[in-house]
Amino acid sequence: MTRVAAIDCGTNSIRLLVADADPVTGDLKDLDRRMTIVRLGQGVDRTGRLAPEALERTSAACREYAAAIREHGAERVRFVATSASRDAENRADFVRGVVDILGVEPEVITGDQEAEFSFTGATKELAGHDHLAKPYLVVDIGGGSTEFVVGDDSVLAARSVDMGCVRMTERHLTGDDGRIVDPPTLGRITAIKADINAALDEVAGSVPLEQARTLVGLAGSVTTVAAIALGLTEYDSAAIHHSRVSVEQVREITGRLLAATHAQRAAIPVMHPGRVDVIGAGALVLLQIMERIGAREVVVSEHDILDGIAYKLAEEPDKS
Repeated sequence: MTRVAAIDCGTNSIRLLVADADPVTGDLKDLDRRMTIVRLGQGVDRTGRLAPEALERTSAACREYAAAIREHGAERVRFVATSASRDAENRADFVRGVVDILGVEPEVITGDQEAEFSFTGATKELAGHDHLAKPYLVVDIGGGSTEFVVGDDSVLAARSVDMGCVRMTERHLTGDDGRIVDPPTLGRITAIKADINAALDEVAGSVPLEQARTLVGLAGSVTTVAAIALGLTEYDSAAIHHSRVSVEQVREITGRLLAATHAQRAAIPVMHPGRVDVIGAGALVLLQIMERIGAREVVVSEHDILDGIAYKLAEEPDKS
């Protein structure tokens, strides 16, 4: 077993997985899995730059993660940065901060690389689930982008598009004063749907969505919708992992979230405070995807890009 540490820094959250990994079997034993909402992508869609306060929030989380990595004695560390840092003019400031704190340079990966990691993490353990037909469509709904991957035992086609819960919220559910419109008007919701559908048209040009037999959904928007569908009183990763949520449930929950005020969403027991403002847009992205491909349900996975990074780390040859 190799002890590895994988860090995934996205637009809305930064996450850490420290695990013992077996490069032969692909087994992972979690030692530390945590998530911090840092909203690194705050305002990037509008300004093209990472905000100073967003960089500081991210640095604070990195300092916590560095301590955890030292405590567990991870042998290999990999830091992957996704949508927000791809878009930012001042990403060099972000890179410098990560190197200073963690001693590794963040890899600002492409959308295609992000898709491959997500697919590996989400599907590696599905081999024994014979009732889940292949090909899979893995959809990773992030803050700034969403990755679409169709594959069976390996990736057949992948595409990343600039459509995520933070980006859609900032574009369509935020007023001129920078405050979230609660609840949004029908016109704003219609505008989001048009934006999502345009992105799905773009995806369909290179990814055979119609070939998918099982939809696998990843990341916080999907897991939060699943937690609500399950009626959980507190977040339970084990209960959520591999749960199946029908399109009817997703439609009902999305409608409820979009009709709710900030206070009503915040009062949902499983709602992370950092998702209160963006969950409506995230749920709508999921719903539009399901309706577009005719999916009757989504299989929810708690294993995603983090697990994919960890698998790849364990497979690397020993450099010592």
